[in-house]
Amino acid sequence: MSSSVPLLCLPLFPGSDSISIEDGVFSWSRNDTPSLKRLSVHVPDGSLVAVVGHVGSGKSSLLSALLGEMEKLEGSVSVKGSVAYVPQQAWIQNATLKDNIVFGQERKESWYHRVVEACALLPDLEILPAGDGTEIGEKGVNLSGGQKQRVSLARAVYCDCAVYLLDDPLSAVDAHVGKHIFEKVVGPQGVLKDRVRGRNPKTEGRVYNRDVFWCVC
Repeated sequence: MSSSVPLLCLPLFPGSDSISIEDGVFSWSRNDTPSLKRLSVHVPDGSLVAVVGHVGSGKSSLLSALLGEMEKLEGSVSVKGSVAYVPQQAWIQNATLKDNIVFGQERKESWYHRVVEACALLPDLEILPAGDGTEIGEKGVNLSGGQKQRVSLARAVYCDCAVYLLDDPLSAVDAHVGKHIFEKVVGPQGVLKDRVRGRNPKTEGRVYNRDVFWCVC
């Protein structure tokens, strides 16, 4: 696994850092060999970052380090503001589709409808028996993998956090839907355009536009 994460290009604009790692050394436990060594990265506010590299190079480990799920053996880590994480394997609770998205947050109808449209869920609401009031999960309507991923993404977007870490959450959607979500959610004109978005696009061809590449070798 990688011992370094070189930056292939720098941010296209100046600004304060939302994410900063200085000489970080990380392992999955204090007794394990470090998986990431001497890692130094800086992500300005509002950046879109694509983390690229071959399978097993440490892309998901980097996101885990930022989430605090790895042991930091050396160095410093700073993540400014609230963080939302969207995994590739979506989690769905036994509740209505709307409750899965709002997830106990304050109900803001206009924001909710923007999120649903951005995450390409409107066509699904039209075919579900009770729209967004349809029960989903183990005891309800069985959603496809792509539908689950879009609900999971919508839940994170609805939270309106400062930093978004996306671990290939669109692997089960087709290219057309993926392009729509990129443009409407994480792209330069998307609903998260002013937030930091870190992406691990495992699916080749789904990097699209970005401000910064992290290459994990």
